[in-house]
Amino acid sequence: MLRIHFTDADLARVQVAARPDPLWEICFSLRRFQSRKGLWAYADWHRSAREALYAKGLAPVVRSVLRPLYPGGTYFPDFLTPAEASEGLDAGLEAILDVPRKRVLRELNILDQVNGAPDWTRQLPDITTRKEFVRTIRTYYDVAIRPHRDHMQAHVDADRSARARDLLDGGTDGLLAGLGPYMRWRRPTLEIDYCEDRDLHLDGRSLTLVPSYFCWGGPVSLADSDLPPVLAYPLRHAAPRTDETGAQKARAPLSALLGETRAIILRATATGATTGELARAAGVSAASATRHTTVLRDAGLLVSHRHGPSVLHTLTPPGAALLRAGGQNSRTAPV
Repeated sequence: MLRIHFTDADLARVQVAARPDPLWEICFSLRRFQSRKGLWAYADWHRSAREALYAKGLAPVVRSVLRPLYPGGTYFPDFLTPAEASEGLDAGLEAILDVPRKRVLRELNILDQVNGAPDWTRQLPDITTRKEFVRTIRTYYDVAIRPHRDHMQAHVDADRSARARDLLDGGTDGLLAGLGPYMRWRRPTLEIDYCEDRDLHLDGRSLTLVPSYFCWGGPVSLADSDLPPVLAYPLRHAAPRTDETGAQKARAPLSALLGETRAIILRATATGATTGELARAAGVSAASATRHTTVLRDAGLLVSHRHGPSVLHTLTPPGAALLRAGGQNSRTAPV
């Protein structure tokens, strides 16, 4: 179990990342290639990413260069997920190049002791080898992850809407208490199901929560407690539709969605809304609102996540684009 100990100052400064962290997503996506756990949630990505990597001739590089540095075990080097990546891929890759040689050596030695490291990593502390490695990371991101950024961002936005509701309803205590199912808030400590037993004392440094699309099976923190505290946690994934009508609806043209009720529901979803709120906004029953959100979700215009006893709906980028095309500001639409 990981126990994160908060002070009052830490509680006042908790942050939730606004977008997917590219280097954390690289890490977790490579782990998805090494395990069948949760494969149902990533089946479409897994298939398309593998095809793209093979088409670009990158599959051998992924196997021999990238996967050994991001093993599915208990440890991978912290320098691969620097805090600067929150500002974007370029900033994160520059931070990897700027890591002191001694730190790279130290963390690679830990990796070798815990999981084993390939011989080529002995050259990684050298800046020339590290630049080549960074180019490999960038290429992998461009091929396997960049095409899916909008989909990932939609899931992060949905999660942040849920976190915002928890914060408004219960303050920071409500935010931390709603992070389950792998986490339990027992003020002033956040208890996390973890692969090792350790304590992390924030001591006024606060904590950055990083919602991750590719994270699966529980949150992950940095191994070095002296680094800025970060906790990457998995987003919830809806079970896949298996019925034929769902697949047919997903292929329906957007014109099938036009209509006053669905337009109202789509506008109301712009700021995040539960099924009950959407029903009230459109003046329909909850069952009718559910049918409309199902059509909109199957068309890729919104995403839905269970949040406590309710289902919270938020826009996807195509949904927001449709509202903008219709003259409705997707960020200020009233519920």
